Amino acid sequence: LFLIIENIICIFPIHKKWFAGEIVLITGSANGIGRQVALKLAPLGVTLVLWDIDDEGNKETCRLAQENGASRVFVYHCDCSSREYVYEQAEKVKREVGDVTILINNAGILIGKKFCELTDEEFEKTFRVNFFSQIWTCKAFLPAMVARNRGHLVSTASGAGLVGIYRASDYCASKSAIIALMEAINSELYHEGKRGIKTTIICPYFISTRLSKGFKSGKPCLFPVYDPEYAASRIVDAIKKEKFYLIMPPAVYSLGLKIFVPRKAQLLFESYVKFPKSMDDAFGQK
Repeated sequence: LFLIIENIICIFPIHKKWFAGEIVLITGSANGIGRQVALKLAPLGVTLVLWDIDDEGNKETCRLAQENGASRVFVYHCDCSSREYVYEQAEKVKREVGDVTILINNAGILIGKKFCELTDEEFEKTFRVNFFSQIWTCKAFLPAMVARNRGHLVSTASGAGLVGIYRASDYCASKSAIIALMEAINSELYHEGKRGIKTTIICPYFISTRLSKGFKSGKPCLFPVYDPEYAASRIVDAIKKEKFYLIMPPAVYSLGLKIFVPRKAQLLFESYVKFPKSMDDAFGQK
């Protein structure tokens, strides 16, 4: 009910965020959603800070952003699975660029193995990249936002964080943890009077990036696999309108109603939309 009301209000928002002068840091910016979000923000007068482990891809994002109108772009090599690396690069950003005002946590991995096939190291890696990296970046940049009572935390979670899905136990767990973390941070900020700091949680279905290469939706009419450029436009619009949640497509809302739906019905629905077969086709090959 809350999400429905929020979306109705956001059709005609009271105000929209003005991006000019903002310092925007994007993790996982070398390709996919991260790159497309950077390109959407480039002509809006922001300073872009691009973090990724893929240096060549990140340089290409920088070049494209400059072609798109960005005047200030800073590129950093950062392995977001390493706490020390994140804190070290965060200090460099503060010294060389300034305090980040919009933090877009987008870096993520999806291994696509069944639970018993996952090694402990793989499970830990998924959590370090998908979840702990967001803890570390928030710890690095949130204090400056709190001091000014101004800023925006944007976290890419997933529809998979709303319900457990086939071949993605580590991924689902990490994305569910992100949702709980950001809701908790939002609650703390609100009750401490820091209401100038906004929070946006992104929960999409699969998007055609390297993360889900080869995945095809069994029922594209219900669960389309979005193009990264379209997804990025929706994300930037959600940030502009300061939405708390962005859940897409609309059918993903049904995943949030799991407490009202018997588990067997959920599993039958997964079979109907051919989700297990789609995951096997995409990730079942050696």
